[in-house]
Amino acid sequence: MSQRVKIKQILLSDRTNYEVTVKGWVRTFRNNQFIALNDGSTNNNLQVVVNEADMDPALFRRITRGAAIAVTGEIIPSLGKGQKVELKTAVLEILGDCDAEVYPIQPQKQSLEFMREIAHLRFRTNTFGAVFRIRHSLAFAVHQFFNEKGFVYLHTPIITASDAEGAGEMFRVTTLDMKKPPLNEKGEIDYKEDFFGRATNLTVSGQLEGELGAMAFGDIYTFGPTFRAENSNTARHLAEFWMIEPEMAFYELKDNMDLAEEFIKYVIRYSLEHNREDLDFLAQRLLDEEKQKPQADRSPMGLIEKLEFVLNNEFMRITYTEAIDILKNSKPNKNKKFQFPVEEWGTDLQSEHERYLVEKHFQKPVILTDYPAAIKSFYMKQNEDGKTVRAMDILFPGIGEIVGGSQREENYDKLVKRMEELQIPVEELYWYLDTRRFGTAPHAGFGLGFERLVLFVTGMTNIRDVIPFPRTPKSAEF
Repeated sequence: MSQRVKIKQILLSDRTNYEVTVKGWVRTFRNNQFIALNDGSTNNNLQVVVNEADMDPALFRRITRGAAIAVTGEIIPSLGKGQKVELKTAVLEILGDCDAEVYPIQPQKQSLEFMREIAHLRFRTNTFGAVFRIRHSLAFAVHQFFNEKGFVYLHTPIITASDAEGAGEMFRVTTLDMKKPPLNEKGEIDYKEDFFGRATNLTVSGQLEGELGAMAFGDIYTFGPTFRAENSNTARHLAEFWMIEPEMAFYELKDNMDLAEEFIKYVIRYSLEHNREDLDFLAQRLLDEEKQKPQADRSPMGLIEKLEFVLNNEFMRITYTEAIDILKNSKPNKNKKFQFPVEEWGTDLQSEHERYLVEKHFQKPVILTDYPAAIKSFYMKQNEDGKTVRAMDILFPGIGEIVGGSQREENYDKLVKRMEELQIPVEELYWYLDTRRFGTAPHAGFGLGFERLVLFVTGMTNIRDVIPFPRTPKSAEF
């Protein structure tokens, strides 16, 4: 196999009159002369010029849309519009044939809904090529950010016996024969006979284990898949998604908010610097979509403008109590436009409330703090008022909550009392409580759903379009 040069490298250079080998997939073949070749390194195609008279007719007929080919030839200046250079073919080889008549990706525009049905092939389109190159850059930037700050990357378990969120929406992991499972004396499934000797599930969060690492290394982060058996068939929910969860010893709530804001701005800036071509393509795509909407429903900002707006503005920080007052007195609430009316303190905010605060009231990202303890998890630091906890959520336009975090409760007695109130088994989480028994310290952390970040940066509107193979209720293809 001869050494190939990536198309992006060729197109970025002004160099001409040199020989290369390129390999990729045929996007179009027009006038029996011009092949638009793409290898996934960029949305831009390299024009490959062939001479039918110089080719074997049988080989020539195999140059079809979707076929994989290798071409060796000379890069020369292009006389045509739209490209600076083109490849004059000396040798062409078909690596993989493609029947263009049945190939699902057709030249005309196809819907995103259809593309989800052929998720194994949608990477070959410009839209998804751009989305997943940006996803790659964001993932790289995540690691780079934490590495520069001296964080330890901790791999937390995917199979666990704990439910960090206490919601109970977990996927069970078992090797038992479900047709004839072993039963105990109560007639219940006896998980003592299972592989791990107890009931286990796919993780909903790496946070609890991450806290163990933070209480030794100081600063750690996890970045891995998490799973929720939540039957939510919406554009914002997945059953399998990726979470970024840093945990920091000696941090309090303000430190946590500062880090989260710095982190989000860092990865967005990285994408703007390294994926501008793809972002410009998606920005134009979004603009074309917006033109189809009524004027009142159009976004006030374009994609690039929105990303730069996040970078150039400090996030607004308000308490939950202040947010409730704003929402109670808002026009949508008074005019009964909210699907979930805001009537009293203690209401669990919905996406429509979060988006109102961000998009209408403040018109910038918002960090909400000090939520009622009753609607938050057991591990959050209790405030002195006895009603609220040191929680923080970051709300983004078009997304709602993108980050959820808190200062963790480091006081052993308070933590145990809270667990008992919520009927969380203290004995089973002895290992978690040990961090409060042996050298406890203030600490904090947050979780960011990676797909929601990719959704925001790419301007896509359905979370199933920013993960390669979406797992949703009644759907586990590919």
